[in-house]
Amino acid sequence: MAELVDAADSKSVALKRRVGSIPSPGTIQFPMNFCSNCGHRVVLKVPEGDFLPRHLCENCGVIHYLNPKVVVGSVPEYEGRILICRRGIEPRIGYWTIPAGFMENDETLEAGAAREAVEEARIQVEIGSLLLLANVTSARQVHVFFRSRMLTPHFATTHESTEVKLVEEREIPWDDLAFPSTEYALRRYVEDRAAGVQRHHVAEMHRRF
Repeated sequence: MAELVDAADSKSVALKRRVGSIPSPGTIQFPMNFCSNCGHRVVLKVPEGDFLPRHLCENCGVIHYLNPKVVVGSVPEYEGRILICRRGIEPRIGYWTIPAGFMENDETLEAGAAREAVEEARIQVEIGSLLLLANVTSARQVHVFFRSRMLTPHFATTHESTEVKLVEEREIPWDDLAFPSTEYALRRYVEDRAAGVQRHHVAEMHRRF
């Protein structure tokens, strides 16, 4: 079970949905063969002082850790309508989603969400409050979604999005959404708005250390 947990500022209760089997603890999903540091073959073993198997290079001593990836995105709104994108790439090509993607090094969660909005829909957004945290354990990912406000009504298709449009709540294609986390983010957004909850204050950028 992939557990999708509402952010602390959402009125809704935690929800769960099955999205696939979960690997056993310590299972290596994407095996490595060679060390990226020195090029020698790596071995899979539990390093001294550790408790899980890791890819270890016995030539240079580097331990290659495979940790969860962070996906960041937002639900963009302009004058009451929500922006959605039809995926032009795998996985789930042809299905609808919100602008989101993998976080890059040296950027904050908020900056990553704003960048994805530009890359997938050519929109400029003001990132608002936290909307949803999703622990997608079957994919070894953590999804972080914010509320956002489009600064202009302009948008465009990209190589990642074959179609981009602003829709009313009744027009959201619930049966054709790409991912469970996309659905939960949109449902939380719609439910909060129906309850009169306005949470579009700008998210505080976290200090870099």
